[in-house]
Amino acid sequence: MTLKPSPSASRPRPALFLDRDGVLNEDPGYIYRWEDFRWIPGAREAIAAFNAAGWWVFVVTNQSGVGRGYYTEADVQTLHQQMDASLAEVGGRIDRYYYCPFHPEAIEARYRHPDPPDRKPNPGMLLQALRDWPVDLSRSLMVGDKPGDMEAGLRAGVRGLRFEGGDLMQFLADELAEPSGHEPRD
Repeated sequence: MTLKPSPSASRPRPALFLDRDGVLNEDPGYIYRWEDFRWIPGAREAIAAFNAAGWWVFVVTNQSGVGRGYYTEADVQTLHQQMDASLAEVGGRIDRYYYCPFHPEAIEARYRHPDPPDRKPNPGMLLQALRDWPVDLSRSLMVGDKPGDMEAGLRAGVRGLRFEGGDLMQFLADELAEPSGHEPRD
């Protein structure tokens, strides 16, 4: 098990919020088994680089497959543990995973909500991370591959970058080199 830093014992620092499917891993739809998981090129290296630069790194991911009955929350958590083990091989870590199993059309009533506050484009997962951790909001960044990811970041006050494929480390390399306060890019 990976030891994670204690959020209460730390000074505010920037956070990298990452969507999972389509940003960290290839997204053929409803990934929940490690044998189907494929890292996006440069994803592990990007996480490790932001860790080394002193950023918090959070995953914020809609997981409606739980509500739709395709897999369980335990499956999501197991996959995240396997991601942690793979990241540790390159010196990377996710400080916390936030996921939303809710969906307006969930087959199980406990996962059904007409407009889940944590389901992107709603900002609930990001706002929860901001409550849980000492985050320097002005220097933080949301990376996603869908308009809903960008909207969730905007609604939480986090600058967004839309990732459309390729090597994630190359895509984010300038963010580690640039001072904070620059204009967002789409």
